Amino acid sequence: MLKTICGSFATNVQLQQLRLGHRMRGKPPIYCRTVKERLDELNYKDELYTTKIDIGFPCTRKSSETVRNMRLEHLKKIKNDKTLEKLARTHALEVDLNEVRNEWLRTLGPQHKKQVAEHYSIFDHLYGEGFFIPHLNLEIFYEITNDSYLPVCTGNVIKPNEALRPPIVNFESDAESLWTLALTSLDGHLTENEKEYVHWLVANIPGNYVEKGDVIAEYLQPFPLKGTGYHRYVFVLYKQDGSVNYDVPKVTSSSPLQNRTFVTREWYKKYQDNITPIGLAFYQSDWDVSVRSFFHNTLMVKEPVYEYDFPKPYIRPQEWFPRRKPFNLYMDKYRDPKEINKEYLLRKLKTEDPFKRPPPPLKFPNAQPLPKNMPSWLKLHERKIRLRWGRVNDV
Repeated sequence: MLKTICGSFATNVQLQQLRLGHRMRGKPPIYCRTVKERLDELNYKDELYTTKIDIGFPCTRKSSETVRNMRLEHLKKIKNDKTLEKLARTHALEVDLNEVRNEWLRTLGPQHKKQVAEHYSIFDHLYGEGFFIPHLNLEIFYEITNDSYLPVCTGNVIKPNEALRPPIVNFESDAESLWTLALTSLDGHLTENEKEYVHWLVANIPGNYVEKGDVIAEYLQPFPLKGTGYHRYVFVLYKQDGSVNYDVPKVTSSSPLQNRTFVTREWYKKYQDNITPIGLAFYQSDWDVSVRSFFHNTLMVKEPVYEYDFPKPYIRPQEWFPRRKPFNLYMDKYRDPKEINKEYLLRKLKTEDPFKRPPPPLKFPNAQPLPKNMPSWLKLHERKIRLRWGRVNDV
């Protein structure tokens, strides 16, 4: 019996480890996991959901030696050009920005566009685990007036009233190739969070003549709801292997909004053997007055308006002896704000007379003495009222 008691006592002492007079939290080292096991558990990622698949055209990679030789030849050519050196020394060297942009689009531009799209989670919400590199530059412009155009870049802001009509789309293409252009909104569905609205879908585009393609879904202006922030609108250009007959009902401007419900991942999965994404452009848009007229005049429904429900601020429980805190400010935390405003208003009206001119303000407010027996927190309160600081300005 004595051995059993001693054994249980030794076990309790072993489990209740003490260090520097403090009880250690968690299990003792003989039972807990190692740091490596804990890190492996925290950093575990399921390959089925984290592995990315390139669904676009493969990029032609050059060997590092070829790239190095090209750079050396380019630098050698520049250094041997005495005219460039003379212009650079006299600060008269001009750079052709169009040539620089074309060089960027030819080399690092597609990779940069892919990185920006990943930052905005474009590929995750379009294709899930799929992504592609936009090798083909897609130029899209919205006409604002007869002489000015607004480009669609990679995430720039375009208001709904600036995108009422279909945009102008340009891209390099030969006359025999066929293309599909799709415009969807990733954040605008009214009833289902995981689905999109197709705002424009044109198939079998010959060359770069978008107006000659088969319009499956007519263009619809963006309508980001009030109070929901910025919405993403994505243009994706697909290259077709041949003529494709999409089994999708045609949508006109008079069709109900639910007919535009769209899921890009399922749609692409169905036709992935015939189309391949190659061009990408997207913009953001937030609410303006044209959205209200769109709901009232086009959809004939009441416009939904959203507001963020802010949680109430956290107020810690009251203390018996609050230290280093002004007494009045500490107590006001636990009072009704309407009661506080009423108190300040009554104090202000007490000295107001509708038939007399208000007394002039004190010339030197801080020089006016206060009673010596007045508490420090009340002195600070009176000084703020004299200087018109803080809550006294709210009434």
